[in-house]
Amino acid sequence: MTTRRVTAKDVAAHVGVSRTTVSYVLNDVKEANISEDTRQRVMAAAEELGYVPDAAAQALASGRTQTIGLILPSAQPHPRASTSHYRIIEGLLEITQQFGVRLLIDSVREAQSADTYLNLVRNKRIDGLILSDLRVDDPALSKLVNDTFPIVLLGRLPGVKVSSVEFDNRSGARAAVEHLIAQGHTRIGLITHAPVTFTGAEERSSGYRDSLAAHRIAFDEALVRYGAYTAESGFAATMSLLESGTAPTALFVTSDEVALGVLAALGKREVSVPDAIAVVGFDDNPLARFTIPALTTVRLPFEEMGRRAGKMLLDVIRQKAKPGRQVLLETELIVRDSSVPSKRSS
Repeated sequence: MTTRRVTAKDVAAHVGVSRTTVSYVLNDVKEANISEDTRQRVMAAAEELGYVPDAAAQALASGRTQTIGLILPSAQPHPRASTSHYRIIEGLLEITQQFGVRLLIDSVREAQSADTYLNLVRNKRIDGLILSDLRVDDPALSKLVNDTFPIVLLGRLPGVKVSSVEFDNRSGARAAVEHLIAQGHTRIGLITHAPVTFTGAEERSSGYRDSLAAHRIAFDEALVRYGAYTAESGFAATMSLLESGTAPTALFVTSDEVALGVLAALGKREVSVPDAIAVVGFDDNPLARFTIPALTTVRLPFEEMGRRAGKMLLDVIRQKAKPGRQVLLETELIVRDSSVPSKRSS
């Protein structure tokens, strides 16, 4: 025997108000000016009766799609989500499930980003957008900001007044390089996870240079290589450094996924880690503690970033917060075996 589905009409009859009032309350239509007492009674009745709103009707009543978008641009020829992206999505899904909205995820090459952003917005397929892996020169972003479309950035762009959630990348990078300097290293190489036109790579690179400058260590461009998010790019960058004739004694790698390739390249060349070359990564990928040796890294709270960004975007969409709020999440250096010289018996 099937149970009849509870409708908005049932909720209205239970409270003694019109179906229109129920629709306004459940869809949070602020322009309706429903009293707080009525609002609370409708919400309580809906919960008591087990009312689940129809998604299509809810979208019509509120003028919203009940869907938010997440765009993951990439420097690679073939876009794909990284482990860190999956962790952000995990936190974001906690919020979308809590508030009953859908999440649309797209991953595109940087050359396609402008069309992808604008088509999603112009076709009214989403109510708001979260953008990750930002370029400092992204032309589509300024168009969206000018249109006052609800946006939250995973990262910060100078001069762009828009809501954002970001890690303190520069401070985390400084901590990583300070740790290597404390181990006695002065020839410290840098392998980025992306070109420095991407804000995260630029900030981590700046933190690297900050620490060198603080200890009066000259910056050497010959010790720098630029990765492309993948372990393969880290492998290639490390081989390039080893073959350059000016190999460093330590490497700061701005992504653990790239650092996996770094460790593989050093292992292939039988370079002892950390005794010949120490390595510090960035992210605290779940695999970092299982590498040989275990990877020293900077821990980033990816799930918290997803939760904060999701709640921030929904607050902007529902006009519970003004755009422009910026949140900076702290990082933590996790010291493991890849950066600390092994103890030798005398």
